[in-house]
Amino acid sequence: MLVLAACGDSGAGNSSAPSTPSLVVSDSQELSSAPESSESSAPVSSEGQASSEAEASSEHILIAYFTMPEDVDTAGVDAISGASIMMRDGVKLGSCEFVAKTVQETIGGDLFQIETVQQYPLDHDPLVDQAADEKSQEARPELATQLENIDQYDTVILGYPNWWADLPMPVYTFLEEYDFAGKSIIPFVTHGGSGFSNTVGTIAALQPGATVSENTLSIARGDVVNCEETVIDWANSLGLD
Repeated sequence: MLVLAACGDSGAGNSSAPSTPSLVVSDSQELSSAPESSESSAPVSSEGQASSEAEASSEHILIAYFTMPEDVDTAGVDAISGASIMMRDGVKLGSCEFVAKTVQETIGGDLFQIETVQQYPLDHDPLVDQAADEKSQEARPELATQLENIDQYDTVILGYPNWWADLPMPVYTFLEEYDFAGKSIIPFVTHGGSGFSNTVGTIAALQPGATVSENTLSIARGDVVNCEETVIDWANSLGLD
């Protein structure tokens, strides 16, 4: 029943969106040892509460995303996906972070990065192992960031990488901590070839009172660098601005 939009197949054709800097995938020598930068996300207080970006944001849109650590080499491995690092004006962005920020720049909304108290390993093999262990144990990692007021939002745009054909466990935590009943949830995913798997259905099961949109966006990891216009067109097609 759900229609998954692959990169390059979104319906909107708006070509008047402002141009943005070119993107390149950074090599490992350019990456820091810190997790992905979130400096441009919605401000988070010392108590972990996200505050709104008032002037430029649409009041009722939340763009929540879980993004990968920086120093992850996924070459030739599809167990975990979406780890490409984008360079934009000298700032490193993970794939989901890049998509989320592009959506926010296109239609407004408040950005919220789903972050965990315990940081994930920065090396690929330990990260793959930890993700597999969390999945097998049905773990719910504790989140380091919290939403202050979900009542102000009508729409939640939710982005995540496909991990082991499933939602990352922190996204389970996020969806179980908040009740989005009466709201619209619009998913997007980055992946290494598996698309959404069954994650859209999982979101619907975790949030039975919400409406999970069929207008989704699926982006293969290798396509992210050339997918900016597709993301802009998709964001415009949502009719939220």
